[in-house]
Amino acid sequence: MGINQTNNLREDKKILRSLVSELIPIAEIPENNTDKIEKWKKHIRLEGEKPMVFVFPDGSWDELLPYGSLRCANPAARTLEYELRKRLIRHKYIRDDVPITADVEVPKAIRNTMWGVAPKQERVPGRGAYRMVSIIEKPSDWKQLSAPVITHDEKQSEADFDFIRDAVGDLTPVQLVGRKKFNFHMMHWYCDYRGLDNLLYDLYDEPEMVHDVMRFFADGIKSMLRQYEEQNLISLNNDRTFHFTGGVGYTDLLPQPDYEPDRIRLCDVWGAAEAQEFAQISPEMHEEFVLQYEREILEPFGLNGYGCCDDLSEKLDGVLKIRNLRRVAVCPWADIAKFVPVLGKNYIMTWKPMPMPLAGDEFDTELVRKELENGIRKARGGVLELILRDTHTCRNKPERFGQWVEIARRAIDECWEG
Repeated sequence: MGINQTNNLREDKKILRSLVSELIPIAEIPENNTDKIEKWKKHIRLEGEKPMVFVFPDGSWDELLPYGSLRCANPAARTLEYELRKRLIRHKYIRDDVPITADVEVPKAIRNTMWGVAPKQERVPGRGAYRMVSIIEKPSDWKQLSAPVITHDEKQSEADFDFIRDAVGDLTPVQLVGRKKFNFHMMHWYCDYRGLDNLLYDLYDEPEMVHDVMRFFADGIKSMLRQYEEQNLISLNNDRTFHFTGGVGYTDLLPQPDYEPDRIRLCDVWGAAEAQEFAQISPEMHEEFVLQYEREILEPFGLNGYGCCDDLSEKLDGVLKIRNLRRVAVCPWADIAKFVPVLGKNYIMTWKPMPMPLAGDEFDTELVRKELENGIRKARGGVLELILRDTHTCRNKPERFGQWVEIARRAIDECWEG
């Protein structure tokens, strides 16, 4: 190891130790940590007293914490630095119901070939829209794809873990973790290779091809999950792990009572799926072309969530057949009043209000207040969480997230009861 590299590693350790030391006193405040964790557990048990509030800045992280601003050189150190700085930013600006913890996780060096072929995109300059370029022109072209293959570089995992543990292990617990996020996007993958316009035509012109591809994806995912289990690469996600498309995973319903800490199974963790590309597709076609396959891949999981940015209010009959379903997405343009009579207090409504106000030249707090108060009133009688997502810009004004949270809390206090 050269002198420069040694100096870089020494400097990386100083940076990480400084960040962890800054986080520890914040995490030791019960209101920031243990109190919020207990609220999430009650919420997931469907026993919470008030709706939970969760902010996921999405693309706004590019403004809040540009990746180029990171100071560490070692890849594992940079990954951890990014995570630690995000927690500090969340504490400073957001102050939602996400607990602030100081513990550290080191991801195992897992490789996933996924479908073996990289999709093609046409992007506009800068941060903006893009379209997928179809690389599938005829049914036989799908044979380019291959089922996922999972491998684990144990030496790299050990090296990363040893480095991070040596850097901060005397300050905070350090854990080596495997795969924690299990969310599946079958129609998104179809559009990656075929394009959204073509998908809509294919439902009418090539229905058997769509079924064949969905079967390929479903079987490929089930094979992938078996590999994760057989290689013992699954870690618990009943913690701060973001659960697509809802809040965080804190729950005492997982893992199962008979679990073994050294070998986590799918039944011990959260799973999720969505098919937002079917927003304008009928409930019957949603069931036929994707939902039946999604139920297959979600069946082994201990708890599940479903949905994203599509209105599921007319599709709940099929959605509620998902095994161990706990969270159901309510997108910004869905009428939450249609969900309450069906979901009642048996499922969590993951309501995502409009993120648009945070992206404007001026932050229209009155617009936010009216939307939140109206939605919360409609949701009474159900179990609700407010999820601010898809905020791809905050116009470099991170304080807007905190303002949104304050408005949400006032709206809950004024509108949830009575």
